[in-house]
Amino acid sequence: MLPYPEIDPVALQLGPLKIHWYGLTYLIGFAAAWWLGRVRARRPHSGWTEQQVADLIFYGALGVVLGGRIGYILFYDFAVYIENPLRIFQIWQGGMSFHGGLIGVLIGMWLFGRRYKKTFFEVTDFLAPIAPIGLGVVRIGNFINGELWGKVSDVPWAMVFPGAGPLPRHPSQLYESFLEGAVLFVIVWLFSSKPRPIRAVSGMFLLFYGVFRFLVEFVRMPDAQLGYLAFGWVTMGQILSLPMIIAGGILLWLAYRNRETSTKAVGIK
Repeated sequence: MLPYPEIDPVALQLGPLKIHWYGLTYLIGFAAAWWLGRVRARRPHSGWTEQQVADLIFYGALGVVLGGRIGYILFYDFAVYIENPLRIFQIWQGGMSFHGGLIGVLIGMWLFGRRYKKTFFEVTDFLAPIAPIGLGVVRIGNFINGELWGKVSDVPWAMVFPGAGPLPRHPSQLYESFLEGAVLFVIVWLFSSKPRPIRAVSGMFLLFYGVFRFLVEFVRMPDAQLGYLAFGWVTMGQILSLPMIIAGGILLWLAYRNRETSTKAVGIK
């Protein structure tokens, strides 16, 4: 068993102002996406400018925050937020849904594409390789908050989380950070390093994120207010991940069936 590193969730306090690690992980994620986007935009024949990348991150950030919060409320804890609507603004306490954030980002990408006369999948193919680092960093924020822990386990790296009882558990936040962050980044970034048919990079992102999230849910505790939704093991996270897996597979199939190779879609020559 490993000791849980009890890091203060407040990274910095200036009088009444508290800056939480959880909020900082979002800023780090957006900064990483901006930097990686600039790297892709500078490649020959990318079809992107650095100003467009900056605007893309702005649209994406709005989609993540608004969609993630609204999605969590609708998918996971609607009754509690109806009783106390002010909790909607307490983002530093957690309560963000990836799947809601994804919907928000897709809406943002559609609006961005309309502004810059880019097709929807041209935008998402550019965004997909630069998003995973942010996903991984935010899971570190969940770990620091001591939330979204895993099931009881006797693996050597299990930890006793504050508020989760005396038994050691899977550090499922770190599993997600590794798979949805580091591994997904390597897969999608390398896949996009060569010209691909339009939709293919987006499909690869959706497919592998969905698979990774579905698998981690087997060792992650479901939200207490929901529990298991079917068969004693199906979670809301798995139900929401299935459409991603299916959509990713369909996009890859369509991409390679049509063979509309577009260097603009991946930003690489």
